[in-house]
Order: sequence, then C-alpha cells, then structure tokens
Amino acid sequence: MQLNGGQRLEAYRRMLRIRRFEEEGMRQFKGDKIPGWFHSSVGQEAAVVGACLALRGDDAMTGTHRSHGHPIGKGANLDGLMAELMGKAGGICKGRGGSMHVADSSVGIVSESGIVGGGIPLATGCAFSAKVRGVDQVTLCFFGDGAVNQGTFHESLNMASLWKLPVIYHCENNGYAMTTSVAQSHGQTDIALRAAGYGMPGITVDGQDVSVVYEAAALAVARARAGDGPTLIVANTYRFDEHNFGMVVPGQPYRSVEEVEAHIRDRDPILLYRTVLLEEGINEKSLGAIEDEVAEAVDRAVQFALASPMPRTETLPDYMFSSLLAGQYSSVAGVKRN
Repeated sequence: MQLNGGQRLEAYRRMLRIRRFEEEGMRQFKGDKIPGWFHSSVGQEAAVVGACLALRGDDAMTGTHRSHGHPIGKGANLDGLMAELMGKAGGICKGRGGSMHVADSSVGIVSESGIVGGGIPLATGCAFSAKVRGVDQVTLCFFGDGAVNQGTFHESLNMASLWKLPVIYHCENNGYAMTTSVAQSHGQTDIALRAAGYGMPGITVDGQDVSVVYEAAALAVARARAGDGPTLIVANTYRFDEHNFGMVVPGQPYRSVEEVEAHIRDRDPILLYRTVLLEEGINEKSLGAIEDEVAEAVDRAVQFALASPMPRTETLPDYMFSSLLAGQYSSVAGVKRN
C-alpha cells in the first residue's frame, strides 16, 4: 500500500501545517500568549502524518503531551486548535484542555494526555468499544519511547492481543524521554521486539520518511479491520527542539549540538519529502501554492485565537460531567444541574 497522487500532496500539506503551526505556536508562547508549557513536535511530522493518512475519518486516535501535531495530521482545523493553546473560549475544548489535553471529536481525537502513556489504555478501551459495537473502526494510539516502560503499555498490549482488538500502537521513538536516552532506560533498546511478548507484529520504520510510515500503518489498519488484532509500529524520529520549548537543562548537555544540527540538516522530514516530490515530477509551483496556503491558514488561526474571548469564570463548572438523567441527580457525579 503506497501513497497515491492526491495523498502525496496532502502528506506534504499536513506536515507543513504541523511545522508552521508549531513554529507560530512557539512565537506566541514566547510572547506570553500561550500559558503553561509548549511541547513542540517539530522534526516528528512524518511519523505523525504517515500514520494518520492511513485512517478513515471515523477512526479514533489518542495522543500525548506533544500532540498539537496529531490533530493536524488527521485534518483538524487550525483556528480552534490555536485558540485552545491560548486557553480561549473559542478553542476546541473551550479553553479547558490547553496544550496537553486536547480532544477533538470532529477528527476522532478521543484524548491527549500530559501523563506519560496515559493515552494507551484509553486507545485500548476505544478499540474494545468498536469490537463490542460490531463496527470496523480502528484506533491509532500515539506515544513516545519513554511510555513503553510504563505498566499501562504492557497491560494494554496484552489485553489487545488476547482479545484481538483493532488498535495500532504507534511509538514515536525520538530517542529521549525528556533527557534520558533509550540506551540509558531500556533493557531492550529495540522497542519493536517487545511486541513478540504479546503475540503481535512489531515493525520498525524510518519515522522521517512519510511514505514508509504510511505503508506500515496502512497494513496495520487493514489487519485490524480484518479482525486480526493489534500491531506495534515504532517510528524512529527526532525532535529538533528541547522536551519543552525554552527548557534549560542544567549541567552536562544530554545531547550534543552536533547531533541536533546533523538531524536538522540531513533528516528534516519535510525537506526530505519535498525533494522526493520534485524528483517524482511535482513542480515547484504546486508546492509553492501549498506553502502559501498553509502560511495563510496559520495566520488566520492566530488572528482567530487572539480575537477569541477568555472563558468566563461563571462557566467554570460547565462540561465537568454529563448526566443521563436530565434535571435529576446524576448517579455518577451526584450533582444536580439547574
């Protein structure tokens, strides 16, 4: 399964949307327009977009603390996403999710989590729901290399394999869990080999090559839809920025300037794919049109977010729970809504 003509340009568009959105987000964060933390996914665009392009619109997805790019990879509108990062009422979560806890039902984003590995059991639950409902939806679960040492990873993979759940576990292995390298924290550094312990395929791909990521994800999705169960994909990628934007690491640097510069120079997934498209006969004019379109979309998103109001304090309790008994006491929350 390979990217077709239309998908190839869409892959470039979505990767560029992530890159420009993240770059603008860092500028807004630096200008105190975005509160909290900002975890950039610059450098990891191909690992995200390649996997997302293998999904249908009604498929589900979970993400991580670094998940501004994941909704964009599945086609999300940028306006509400930028407003959400700014904590505005016009955000996709009404300003309540912020940078690390985005949910967007319009593109199937069930949840993103600031807890390392927090999305893994949620994705497993989504896949279980699809199986119980008898539908062929699949769930794509993003997480980083640090999460594979969490108990939820092992429990979820075991359950998914045992019940043949339609879920794809997609590890964005950027080599570092904050500042700790895979070599320092993993007894088995080949993460894909862990899949064998749970009776599922484990695949390692070049996470800087969007076409290769797509091919692996498309096969995993087809397998899941056919009822053959989960797959673990490990996309070896690299984050160009620090764990979070502006983070200062005291003491000895955990990675050298030369290492980072080499990845930026030689392994930028967008530049690599742009070269491929040109070699395949896509002209500069077509790519330039996409680049202009993306720049305009990001600018609109910033203007929308800046103009959006802050949530009113009296709305603070809104959306905290959903009662099945309108006007009655909720058996879950024990709170009566007027």
